Amino acid sequence: VQLVESGGGSVQAGGSLRLSCAQSGYRIDGHCMGWFRQRPNKEREKVATIDRYGTTVYRDSVKGRFTISQDSAKRTLFLQMNSLKPEDTGMYYCAAPLSPICTVVDDTTSWGQGTQVNVSS
Repeated sequence: VQLVESGGGSVQAGGSLRLSCAQSGYRIDGHCMGWFRQRPNKEREKVATIDRYGTTVYRDSVKGRFTISQDSAKRTLFLQMNSLKPEDTGMYYCAAPLSPICTVVDDTTSWGQGTQVNVSS
C-alpha cells in the first residue's frame, strides 16, 4: 500500500488545518489506520486512530481539537485539526495497516512521507 499525505502548512495558534492521506495499491479497508507525528526533539507519537468499525481513539493532548475520519470508500484518511497550538508543530504521518489493536506492526505497516505542520504563537 502507498500512502501520500497532504494538507500541512503554517498557521497561527488557534488556526485549523486538514490533513489528508490518500491510499493506493492493496486495499486495507478492514484494518485500523492512524495519524502519528514527530515533534522537534521528540519521539514519534500516536495522534489518532480509527479502526474497522469506525471507533476513534485520540491522545489526550489533542482530544476535543482533532478529528480523524475516512471517506466513504475508505481510501482517504483525514485529520481535522482545530485550535492548533505551537506544541502541535511537527511532521505528521499516516500509517496503515495497523494491528487490530491499532499498534504499529514493523513488518507490515506502511508510512507516508509526512506533511509538515508549523504552528506559531
